[in-house]
Order: sequence, then C-alpha cells, then structure tokens
Amino acid sequence: MKIVTADEMRRIEDRSEEMGVSKDALMERAGLESARYIRRRFSPLFGVPVVVLVGPGNNGGDGLVVARHLHRWGARVSVYICRDRRAPDPKLDIVNGLGISVVAASGDDGLRRLRGLLGTAHVVVDAVLGIGRLRPLEGTVRDILLMLAETKAARPEMSTVAIDVPSGMDGDSGDADPACPAVDITLSMGYPKVGHYAYTAASRIGRLDTVEIGLPDNVDGDVPLSLMTDGNMRPMLPLRPSDSHKGSFGRTMVVAGSLNYIGAAYLAGSAATRVGSGLVTIALPSSIQMAVAGKATEPTYLPLGESSPGVALPSSAGDVLGALGDYNSLLIGCGMGQAADMQKFIESVLLSDEQLPPTVVDADGLNTLARTERWWERFTDLAVLTPHPGEMARLTGMSTGQVQADRIGVAVESAAQWNKIVVLKGAHTVVAYPVGRAMVSPFANPGLATAGTGDVLAGSIAGLLSQGVSLEDAAALGVYLHGLAGECVRSRLGDTGMVASDLLPELPLAIKAMREGDGG
Repeated sequence: MKIVTADEMRRIEDRSEEMGVSKDALMERAGLESARYIRRRFSPLFGVPVVVLVGPGNNGGDGLVVARHLHRWGARVSVYICRDRRAPDPKLDIVNGLGISVVAASGDDGLRRLRGLLGTAHVVVDAVLGIGRLRPLEGTVRDILLMLAETKAARPEMSTVAIDVPSGMDGDSGDADPACPAVDITLSMGYPKVGHYAYTAASRIGRLDTVEIGLPDNVDGDVPLSLMTDGNMRPMLPLRPSDSHKGSFGRTMVVAGSLNYIGAAYLAGSAATRVGSGLVTIALPSSIQMAVAGKATEPTYLPLGESSPGVALPSSAGDVLGALGDYNSLLIGCGMGQAADMQKFIESVLLSDEQLPPTVVDADGLNTLARTERWWERFTDLAVLTPHPGEMARLTGMSTGQVQADRIGVAVESAAQWNKIVVLKGAHTVVAYPVGRAMVSPFANPGLATAGTGDVLAGSIAGLLSQGVSLEDAAALGVYLHGLAGECVRSRLGDTGMVASDLLPELPLAIKAMREGDGG
C-alpha cells in the first residue's frame, strides 16, 4: 500500500478521472465505505444519535455522503454545517431531500444547538477540513473544534471519527493547530497520508484505517513511499526447503558486546538465530565470552584479544576480517561501548580495504562513523544502518528534534547521500533506500521503547541477510517481523514491562503467522 502527500493524492485523483473514474464517483465511494466502517464499528446504529460536522470543501462532501448512508441505515443523523458551502451543492441537496436534520453554524447563535447535539451524540464524524496545508484555525471553525474537544473530555464515551485527518492537521507534516481535536479513529481516504506517520501526529489520530475509494489499478505507480503490510512483506520471506541443512541458511557474524553491555551480544546473536540463520558466530571481547555463552548456547564464538577487560584490541579486527570470508552477513556495533580502543577496532573493520559481506551497522558502530568526517566516502560497501533518532542526529549533524520533525525526509535524504539503506527506528520505523524510495512500518508500540530491542532488530536483519535475502528486503522484513513480535508480546503483557528478550521466541511465531497468512 502506498503512502501519499496531499499533492500526490490530487494527482492521483486527476489521473483517475483521465482513466474514467470521476472525482464525484470517488467521493461517493469514499463516503459509502466510511459509513460502512462506522456501521461495522458501532453497530447497532438504529436510533443512535450521530453528528456529522461538515466543512466547505471535498472533506465536507465526503461527510454529507456518510450522513445520508447512516440515515438510510437507521441512525438518527444530524448534519452541522461548520462553514457555508458553495452553491450549487448537490450532496447537500440530497441530504435535505431525505429530511435529515441540518443545522448551519451561521444561524446557530453562540453554537447553542451544536452544544446540545454534542451533548447527546454517540458518534461524531469530523469532516470539516481535509489534508491541505495547515493554516491557523480561527473564528467559528476553531470554536466548533474546541467545543468538540471539550465535549469529548467531559463525555469520553462519545466516539469521534475523522475523515482523512483530524481537522486542523497538515496531511503532509502531521503538524496540528492547537484546536485540532484528538480523535478515536482516523479513516484515510484511498491511501494513508505521510502526515499520519509523523512524530507529532500520534497523539491525535487514534486508530488509523484506510478506506477503499474505487481508484483504478496502477494509478499510483510513481509514488515512492509505501506502507509495510503482510501482503508486500510475505514474498520477502526466505524459502525453507525440506531437504535443507544448516549450511542452506547461511552464516552470520555478530560483532557485539563489551563489559557494560553483555546483553547486547546475547540479544543480537539470538535474534539472528530466531529468524532462521543456519549458524551464528558472536565475536566479542574474550573476558565476557562465558557470560554471554551461558545465555546464548546456540551460537559459536570468536573471542577477541583485549586492551582492557571488555574492550577489544584494535588489532583483533584482523581476526574478524580474516574470518569473514566464511560468512554471509555481518552485524557490528551492538553494545560495544565507546572506549577509544573499541572505536579503533570498529574503524579497522568498517573502514578497511577488505570487501565485507552484506553488513548491518548499529549502535556504537554508528557512533564511531559519526565521529569520522565524510565517513561514507571511506565506507563504500552497501550496508544497512539502524540508527535511533539520537544516533541519526549524530550522523547528520542535526538535532534530535529536527530528525523527529521530518523522519521520512531525513531518512530518504541521508540514504541517498550515504548510498546506504537507512532504518530510522521509532514509532513507525522508516526504511529508506538510496534511490529515493522508502517504506514505513505500521507499528507504533511503546512497549518497544526499552533497552535491547534495537539489538534484536539488528540481529534479525543480519540473520535474514545470511539466508540470501537482499539488503533492501532484509531491512524492511526485519523491521516488520520485529514489529509483529512486539505486537504479539503486547497482546499478552500490555505495553508496560515488555523486555527485549520477550521478542526472541515471538520472531519465529511471527514468521509462521506470515507464512500462513495470519499476521498483523
């Protein structure tokens, strides 16, 4: 499924009209499918009071179609015109002809009638403003939306559904006017919008679902941004022939861990095993080997010489480089710390003249690169980088706030500049490719905001790479499996108290569910 900007959506609608599906037909289908969604979600609706807040544009037109279908199915619908619509208005004429109650704000002194309608409503549909560029809300529309928020706070049992975006939210940036309401459900017309996945949007959009509006096939071929789904992720899963042996599924080298971060080596190596790598070797400072091996019994180990307890000698990078010819993928950086000798060790691996296998760089591998001026000119191997927002800020020279304000844009621009695949972690993780294409994870799970979950993600990507999955696919598939595993844990434990190791046994179950078509 594609994710679009406001301009891309307008171009798609224009192209649809050229292909024989009119904008009016799209609006009719959008309103019908939105009404069907509401009926399914809140059934039975017979006699239930529903208020549809209608604006002056196409978003309001969608709302008028919603209103008439809900009326036809027995709901007690009231339409509230927030700003007078331009005549002639066939959609409003149909509503009036059906005898649906219509109230205009222009004739509602002090918004008294609106207050009464909201005071008894079971469902309120926000169809006031659409996905266009954000302008400050003012006047009557602002007062209406503030009253909606006030009523919702007083009557939390009242459900609110936004058409495309909560009114007052920018569909591209996710930025919102202070009067923009926080809704329970956002129904996106045709495609999710870029702004839905912005850091700033999460607190306002509630549950996000997409409504089919009848667009022609292949109308979105030039859109570079996609949403990860079971449908587009399933074909990326590596095959598991019945006559296989451990050599069939590749060898993963995980270079990780230090005295203070022993768990990172365990989590990353175990994740590579759990996604199906045939053999995993963990290269780590020799003094912590026994502690890690006591928990991770399946991997083999490459102990590294130390300059001090838990810190690898820079010269031991030669041991890793000498062994890599037998491995199909490399992960480096998880929990390695920032001691000077460890940084030199990482530089000696990543910035050597040796050809590396498909590589994942995480955590302290990224921090080491960030200290190296124009590092991408020396580290030219194709690789997957997995920064969290703070690491991304160090790599780009931006602030964390700047990264979070434009997560997709920053990831895409950086992937192109560095010629690397960038996995920008966080709610709705972004996977950006050097060619300008990107994918966005559907998952925003606060339970994953805990130490070690990034090590599990990095290990998952490396384990997929060792099985012959391409760099492009392994990055996206690893993110998706990690998100699915997190959702499985959340369904059992909730989103408080989840720990990184909870994800490990869920990874093969997520793969199984995807193969069987039962994933999220």
